[in-house]
Amino acid sequence: MTTLPHRFLHALDRFNAAHPWDHNAHYHRWIMRQLPGGFRTALDVGSGTGDLARLLATRATAVDAVDSDPAIVARARELTSPDAPVTFIAADALTGVPAASYDVITCVAVLHHLPFTDALAHFRRRLTPGGTLVVVGLWRARTPGDHLLGAAALPLNAATGWIRNKGRTAPPPASMTAPVRPATMSFSEIVRETRRVLPGARLRRRLFWRYTLVWRRD
Repeated sequence: MTTLPHRFLHALDRFNAAHPWDHNAHYHRWIMRQLPGGFRTALDVGSGTGDLARLLATRATAVDAVDSDPAIVARARELTSPDAPVTFIAADALTGVPAASYDVITCVAVLHHLPFTDALAHFRRRLTPGGTLVVVGLWRARTPGDHLLGAAALPLNAATGWIRNKGRTAPPPASMTAPVRPATMSFSEIVRETRRVLPGARLRRRLFWRYTLVWRRD
């Protein structure tokens, strides 16, 4: 017999599927608040359909946006004005980006797809002095506090989907069609490795199964 909690979770899954919303885009405005009012160059890693890259382009002279999926890169180009200072690149995030340094590097829901420590070291090398790295990532719940935060997000997640879709059912946004790989690192592991590579980095658990990382290079 299906238990009441299981039935509730299945019903919640069906509700969320009918009222989807982009958890990553939810943090885009927060990302922009971590950045200077204007900067010369930016790199968006795992750019998807280009929503964040286009936001960065409102402040940057030039934005390189890299994603490993050629189809989604083609879609991002279609959605972007030819006048926008954004170059979309279908390439590996760590080996396929033009040899350059950047004033800003952003990375949203991608770091758990990459070798974590190597990726952070790569981003550190690519930042200009005074440059800013901003990451929104996924962590794996392991502690009671982790599970409590995840449980608190469940009703908020459903309410947000209902409000954003104005109570109507909707297909998932284009930015949500990419395959999702579950996170393997706990938040404490992420903090430990990050502080080893990026001393002084600021990390926080966030709602909706995300964490944030901000680091500024001296």
